[in-house]
Amino acid sequence: MIRLDKFLSEAGVGTRSEVKKQIRAGLVTVNGRPVRAPEQKVSPERDTVCVRAEKITYTEFEYYLFHKPAGCVSATEDAGHRTVMDYLTDTARRDLFPVGRLDIDTEGLLLVTNDGALAHALLSPARHVSKTYYAKVSGNVSQADVNLFEKGVDIGEKAPTRPSVLEILREGEESEILLTIYEGKFHQVKRMFQAVGKEVVYLKRISMGPLRLPEDLPAGAYRPLTAEELAALKKHDRSEEIYE
Repeated sequence: MIRLDKFLSEAGVGTRSEVKKQIRAGLVTVNGRPVRAPEQKVSPERDTVCVRAEKITYTEFEYYLFHKPAGCVSATEDAGHRTVMDYLTDTARRDLFPVGRLDIDTEGLLLVTNDGALAHALLSPARHVSKTYYAKVSGNVSQADVNLFEKGVDIGEKAPTRPSVLEILREGEESEILLTIYEGKFHQVKRMFQAVGKEVVYLKRISMGPLRLPEDLPAGAYRPLTAEELAALKKHDRSEEIYE
């Protein structure tokens, strides 16, 4: 059971103050009867709540897979740039947030949800959730780099990075690589290549845990997680596997 004004605000009808005005104005009914008390308790599962005769659907949790474009900030608010939430325009909930961060110039997969417990589990340093990136790197990435990344790289912190998996897709003056890491230090991928005298010139996250960025999802687009993706994500959340 939750307060009627909380039910309506979380269902996207308006802010808490806006829905209180609508309730007190007699515009809200519960099971066909007008209600004027914002504090009245309702059951999202059992009660039918309408605003101006329109039934309101309540969703406790939402999960979206978002293809973050370059120039977008991984935040819910920012004064100078478009944020993730500027792209998600038709969600039911107003309390969504991106799980983790990507640099403003980095593209790729972001999970957006309001499930705080799941987000905490995925971001916990103790869980070592895998993240795979595609990158273009200025400089010739070699087998020596693969071997070093596998052992851990000194990026100027107390301890080296955890062992990571570096795959070379193309060698040359500008190399193309896939890199899988099991932690999320600040600017980690860029700092790892800087440590071996190279520079990341393009970066895109293509996976996080069991989630994969669909090839047919363009930058700036999003979609709800499928039932299979959500089940895999929650199974991954419950897993005690530690990546070495």
